[in-house]
Amino acid sequence: MNRGSGKSSDETLIEMNRTAWSSGEENNGFHTSSDKESFQLENAASMVSVVSECTSTVSVCSSHSSVIECEQCEREHTEPQQHLSSFKGIWRKRALFLKYRSRVDKQQQSKDAVYFRDGVRRIDFVLSYIDDKDGEKKQDRRKEFETNLQKAGLDLETEDKSESEDGKTYFLKIHVPWEVLATYADVLKIKVPFKANDIPAKKEVPMGWLFTPYRLPDHVMNPEPDYFTYTFDKSKIDFFLIEDKETLFPPSTRNRIVYYVLSRIPYSKDDKDKKGIKRLLNNGTYTSAFPLHDCRYWAKSRDSNCESERYSLYKHWARFSRFYKEQPLNLIRKYYGEKIGIYFAWLGFYTEMLSYAAVVGLLCFIYGVATFDNNVWSKEICNETIGGQIVMCPLCDKKCGYWKLSTTCSSSWQSYLFDNTATVFFAIFMGIWVTLFLEFWKRRQARLEYEWDLVDYEEEQQQLQLRPEYEIKCTSRRLNNVTQEMEPYLPLTSKCARSMLSGATVLFWISLIIASIIGVIAYRLAVFAAFASIMKDSPTNKLDVVGSLITPQFATSVTASCINFVIIMILNFLYERVAIKITDMEVPKTHVEYENKLTVKMFLFQFVNYYSSCFYVAFFKGKFVGYPGNYAYMFGEWSGLRNEECEPGGCLIELTTQLVIVMVGKQVWGNIQEALVPWLRNWWVSRSARNHPESLYSRWEQDHDLQTFSQLGLFYEYLEMVIQFGFITLFVASFPLAPLLALMNNILEVRVDAWKFTTQFRRPVAAKAHSIGAWEEILNMIAVFSVVTNAFIVSFTSDMIPRLVYLYAYSPGTELTMAGYINNSLSIFNISGIPVENRPEDGENPDWYDSTNITTCRYRDYRYPSGHEKQYSHTMQFWHILAAKLAFIIIMEHVVFVVKFFVAWLIPDVPSDVKARVKRERYLIQEYLHDYELEKLKIQLSQNAQSIDQCTCPTTGSTPMKVEMLSDCLS
Repeated sequence: MNRGSGKSSDETLIEMNRTAWSSGEENNGFHTSSDKESFQLENAASMVSVVSECTSTVSVCSSHSSVIECEQCEREHTEPQQHLSSFKGIWRKRALFLKYRSRVDKQQQSKDAVYFRDGVRRIDFVLSYIDDKDGEKKQDRRKEFETNLQKAGLDLETEDKSESEDGKTYFLKIHVPWEVLATYADVLKIKVPFKANDIPAKKEVPMGWLFTPYRLPDHVMNPEPDYFTYTFDKSKIDFFLIEDKETLFPPSTRNRIVYYVLSRIPYSKDDKDKKGIKRLLNNGTYTSAFPLHDCRYWAKSRDSNCESERYSLYKHWARFSRFYKEQPLNLIRKYYGEKIGIYFAWLGFYTEMLSYAAVVGLLCFIYGVATFDNNVWSKEICNETIGGQIVMCPLCDKKCGYWKLSTTCSSSWQSYLFDNTATVFFAIFMGIWVTLFLEFWKRRQARLEYEWDLVDYEEEQQQLQLRPEYEIKCTSRRLNNVTQEMEPYLPLTSKCARSMLSGATVLFWISLIIASIIGVIAYRLAVFAAFASIMKDSPTNKLDVVGSLITPQFATSVTASCINFVIIMILNFLYERVAIKITDMEVPKTHVEYENKLTVKMFLFQFVNYYSSCFYVAFFKGKFVGYPGNYAYMFGEWSGLRNEECEPGGCLIELTTQLVIVMVGKQVWGNIQEALVPWLRNWWVSRSARNHPESLYSRWEQDHDLQTFSQLGLFYEYLEMVIQFGFITLFVASFPLAPLLALMNNILEVRVDAWKFTTQFRRPVAAKAHSIGAWEEILNMIAVFSVVTNAFIVSFTSDMIPRLVYLYAYSPGTELTMAGYINNSLSIFNISGIPVENRPEDGENPDWYDSTNITTCRYRDYRYPSGHEKQYSHTMQFWHILAAKLAFIIIMEHVVFVVKFFVAWLIPDVPSDVKARVKRERYLIQEYLHDYELEKLKIQLSQNAQSIDQCTCPTTGSTPMKVEMLSDCLS
């Protein structure tokens, strides 16, 4: 979206040929769509005279207007616009020329620059506001707030609304002088280089040239030299390596310091608790607050002093054509801060690890395709002499008729693709993969913690980064035993009451989800009967290709999954706002605590919301059905909603369908929300600016028109990926291709997020984070839980165990064969035993059904037939299969958990070279500080000695007097 490159047909204002003004050539003037004014100079001679006449009367351009005021205007205390209207003839032309010429001169320096008008002081933060007609209170707040900002040492500069494209927005630019930077760098314990790294670089990886196509240039991957660092101390400023005070702290650190100050500055004279930019944004005093991007993303900055890091990020990272390249994590961290850098490091590592799971899952799927012809039980279902002759009992009361087993031929073949012996292997593999992923991530995170100076950050974060909201709302004070300072605190009774109310709210919303899931299940039961009645003669079989695939079960499953997905999205939208409100109500102490509380609430809700339907299909559907003549009903027999049965091929294919719809639907919807929506909003906001010459569209206006990246923006990014992680681990035994779909989505996700951050959002305020926070514990919890769920899916949802029991214990003859499995897995029921109120209504049975010849029907279970002394009770084979299922669960869980714990023990959380570097750095810090203090003491002693020599002490008197005088000299 090259909005800023909209030049006129000839030249932009600042690129106009300045020599034309003094030559004999004509100039066609210039035009902007904002004011629609234009003028044309008659000839170069008149222009020169205009300039010379006005030179003596023009003063410095006002900081609040683009019209240059002359000395007469200043003496008369009149506004430039009023003075302008009094000009006649050539004087009006002169004023218009000066107005546009001043804008040209000014904008040449500031149109895409990030400096004050003096071109020296860097703009570290920008506040914008609109002066309302009824905004006296807001004006007073702004005045007090800005006064306090100046008292805090910040430099301010205001751009008048007449300089903005909309003509009504003021921009307040903020610069942090060195003294303020040094003070708050000391307070926030920001680490600064004190010695160049002297540890030899690691040797190149063998065959490293193979990875050359995936590498980025070194100046992009490593934008800063490698140093040993130590927390900044203002009193030891000569201890650190400081070449230039203006470039010692990168812009991300500078804007973090500014936001720290802005969050704590009061804006009311009467009430000192009223403070912070966040409250001023909420009450409309300011409309926005943001740090500036350093340049346009599609072109480098024309200012040689500007880093143009945004351009580098867009060129090497945010373009979709770079999807196969590594991420410039050091540059991301330098530009956006550690918190965003950690997110992209985790996302990239997760995507890389997904590639291994995707390959193994694809191989398992290929195995299913390759062994397709070995599927004996599906052949029996499709065989007209076997499956075509087996009459199945009705699947619902009254509206469902008798049906032949051969109608499930297609779903049986589909099920085999995911329900084969490779499924067991893949379930075990994913249990080990998730452990390797988490353990290797710990190592990667430990390396980043060291490289990004985050090793000791958590303790500092807890002690220093109190939320301004906590300081404001907690009026009680108590002594901190660690810092020995009075600090705000929330009384225990208030904390308990708030926590109880929050917990009750979360339980209510989770109950609402469960109620909606029950509603969807009721829909499935009711609609299945309708579909079965409509499709009893299989009218869809006439459709090409898909006709044979559409069955009542398939139609019910797809429509229910789509409805469930819509409900999930609606409940998500509502609960997000509720979760934020109740977390605010709890008044967490620090930003880390706030995010952790919100993370737990949101994930708990999302876990139930997204996974409950999959849990129903996997572990409840078809498990509590009963048998003909004694069926189980959802709300009792009066409801007529009989519990669902699984097809003879099992419920696994339906779980696969549910998983694909919810997982893929969420990913598609997420990408639309993340990419398309911000782009459309920016397009709409900037529609007027697209017609402006680029020279009239300043850096702060360009950023002001972008979308705001909220404080919880990263939270939603993590949540999306963790929910996806749950899909590919908790239910992966039902769909081995899930990691492949996740991999394809994440390759796109990395670049979508990068493009979004670089082009569609304002530059976020930099923040520190030493890890992915509470998400790490959530991932560990999912990893452990996934072993259990996959073991139960293989045992109870898949038909793997019943087949193996039949193969090794019940197959006829001495040769191991699956022939006869279908007939063995279906029980027989006497049709006369079905109660009249449950029998199919007249006209519901298919044409081939003849009640005189067909006296029995089959159903999926292991029960004795009618006439047996134990009729309709479970056979011994049922108990053998149940024992085998439980044994498989126990064996699989123990094997996977033993391997998991062994791998976790085998792989250290911190790499050995990182441990060595940390020890080396701590040793150097002690050594250098000792030498520094010693040298400082020597200098001090030598200065004291010189002062003693210069001091004339009396030679007579008592000894005590000499000591006293000496002490005076020493002082």
